Amino acid sequence: MADESPAQLVQIGPKSGTKKDGFNLVTENVTAINIEAKQIEVELLAYDGKTVLLDVSDEALEDLQKIHIGDGATLRVMEEDGKRLVKQFRIRAKDPNVQKAEAALLDLSDTHWLNRKYAAEILGELKAEESVKPLVEALNDEVGDVRHRAYEALIKIGAPSVAQVIPLLVSEEDDMRQSATEILRKIGKPAVAPLADALGDADPKLTKRIMKVLDRMGYKPKT
Repeated sequence: MADESPAQLVQIGPKSGTKKDGFNLVTENVTAINIEAKQIEVELLAYDGKTVLLDVSDEALEDLQKIHIGDGATLRVMEEDGKRLVKQFRIRAKDPNVQKAEAALLDLSDTHWLNRKYAAEILGELKAEESVKPLVEALNDEVGDVRHRAYEALIKIGAPSVAQVIPLLVSEEDDMRQSATEILRKIGKPAVAPLADALGDADPKLTKRIMKVLDRMGYKPKT
């Protein structure tokens, strides 16, 4: 560590006070690591390059050893007994598109609906396969614009979306069943094989729904 203590950031958490569930801290640059002291120092570009020194919990020490000075990382920070502890690390990829997708995935659970809306749109444009599950969950968002963007994103991602969408065909909600049907239909031919494969493990109710979707798409599975 540097001889002088780094400048501490007063506000790196929610302004409303301690957040029991913790928060994500995104850094563009790790400036120092001390395994023995269980500490990491990171630079936050959003704060004009100031650094913050954080203690690392025991369960995150293995991840701490994988991070190097100069890496960008997303840190999961929890507040315990008036102290901020890093509980988890995720090294940020160098690929700008991967970075963009990672940022969008975080925004997809943001409290502001506009951030969730644009996050879903970005994930669809990037065809980010790792976002399929959270996008499916976003089909239940309280805001219609967010639901619609998630719907469109799953169609753009295509075949990787199919397995997660199929169970929605037997949803108790009419709107959800309709959305699932339309997503699969608009994905088109790339959805046919995954739908046919799903028939092997489907119960009678789901089988009926899958067969109906395939019929609407003009395909008849081989018996």
